[in-house]
Amino acid sequence: MAAGMYLEHYLDSIENLPFELQRNFNLMRDLDQRTEDLKGQIDSLAKEYTVNARTLSSEQKLSILRQIQQSYSKCKEFGDDKVQLAMQTYEMVDKHIRRLDTDLARFEADLKEKQIESTDYDSTSSKGKKADSRQKEKKSAKTRSKVKSSDEDGSPKSAQKKVKLLQPGEFNSPSSNFGNVHPSDVLDMPVDPNEPTYCLCHQVSYGEMIGCDNTDCSIEWFHFACVGLTTKPRGKWYCPRCSQDRKRK
Repeated sequence: MAAGMYLEHYLDSIENLPFELQRNFNLMRDLDQRTEDLKGQIDSLAKEYTVNARTLSSEQKLSILRQIQQSYSKCKEFGDDKVQLAMQTYEMVDKHIRRLDTDLARFEADLKEKQIESTDYDSTSSKGKKADSRQKEKKSAKTRSKVKSSDEDGSPKSAQKKVKLLQPGEFNSPSSNFGNVHPSDVLDMPVDPNEPTYCLCHQVSYGEMIGCDNTDCSIEWFHFACVGLTTKPRGKWYCPRCSQDRKRK
């Protein structure tokens, strides 16, 4: 049920992702086409300027140069817009990846919690069975004691009672067997081998992370939980390894 709930919520969150990605890609393709058109205009103006440079007046030369400059400015604007769209697309996908990492971590924690609860249940069930077994042993001991007393008394009623007490299966009935609940093994989360790992735990990026202010730090980025942080500290922050190195110096 928990796995289905997490999967359903995640699929709902990425339902519109393909359409948003397609829209951004179409916009970038349109910007590329407009840039190519401007580059063709710039080539034509440059060719016109170089061929007719001797016959053109100063005003005509200045006009052509201004047109070339404006075309270059437009190309730069289109390039900046394309970069912004690319960054927006990356952030869009990365946001869903971070959410997936968070949901997987929560799902794994839920599985571990259920495993602990199941272990406690098995332990309690085992104790209950032992207590039932002890009570039955006490009852059997009392019954044997009564049977022994009946053997010593030779009356017919006692003999009839003895036979009744010795009927098989009356006192040694099998106890009810509760089903053992076997917890599901914790799922191994597959990680893209090409995705970089960070932090002291050598895991991929997820949740909130903080960067070490030591420019020579070999790890650079750390998960809040792994370094004991709940909020971003003020001022410069150094990881545990770099802090020890600084103290030694």
